[in-house]
Amino acid sequence: MDWLEISVPAHGEPEAVCDKLLTLGAESFVIEDEADFQGFLENNTQYWDFVDEKLEADYRGASRVKFWLSDDEAGRAVLLRVRQAGLDPAVKTVRDSDWENNWREYYQPIEIGESLVVVPEWIDYEGDRTPVKLDPGLLFGTGDHPTTKMCLKAVEDFLRTGMRVLDLGCGSGILGIAAAALGAESVTAADVDAKAPDIVLANASLNETADRFTVLVGDVVADSRLRQKLGGGYGLVLANIVADVIEPLAPYAPAFLAESGVFVCSGIIDGRENGVEAALTAAGLRILRHDTLEEWHCFVCGREEL
Repeated sequence: MDWLEISVPAHGEPEAVCDKLLTLGAESFVIEDEADFQGFLENNTQYWDFVDEKLEADYRGASRVKFWLSDDEAGRAVLLRVRQAGLDPAVKTVRDSDWENNWREYYQPIEIGESLVVVPEWIDYEGDRTPVKLDPGLLFGTGDHPTTKMCLKAVEDFLRTGMRVLDLGCGSGILGIAAAALGAESVTAADVDAKAPDIVLANASLNETADRFTVLVGDVVADSRLRQKLGGGYGLVLANIVADVIEPLAPYAPAFLAESGVFVCSGIIDGRENGVEAALTAAGLRILRHDTLEEWHCFVCGREEL
């Protein structure tokens, strides 16, 4: 069967539009709103890895209600009533065979730095770069959020073969997987999300590196037992989180590092960089590099010059 995908402008009042559509015979709505989208991302930093520019563009300025009707006489009768009500619907036809895979249009390989490329797991990559394969699921396209992009570049620049790596706030595991792909001996990852071990190990398996991963669940700032379990001696410690977590995390970072280890932190929006830098230096870390991309900042720190 074919379906009609209907999109109706909401003008900031999606609930009122849904109520009106219900009286016209429509049901099962999806509300797409830029403010809700941005709010979701601000509170779910683990998905930043996956948001690409096309998806962000789709939500830019958005306030709309979507619903679907069968492409038959009954469905078109509802569509006619929606048009007669002056709701200005945009319509496109969707085939049954499209439902499972049309979301994949948002997913494209992303080249990072000089040697890495992030690749959706269903794409066969045949280039010269080192691939990092991910199964992003059905939420967002594999992309290059500036914070993740800067962290991956730092991994490329500072990782040495045989290093032990610690990824704090690991999310999908993208940073640790990149480190393993570039020669890390082992990767220990931690996240507050209880689903993190399954997600990270599944993605690591796509890259044939799962045997090098240990994934723990907990709050590294609040949980001293978790910090003790993580231990120290890491050549590379990664924290792509947010400024509100990095600042209280900073005092613990030196204990995780090997003598010449490197601490990489990002997720720092414009206006928060000075506070984070102050917290890092107060913790006894030396700023080796301060990268910026769009409105985001990334600090690379160490105990000594490399």
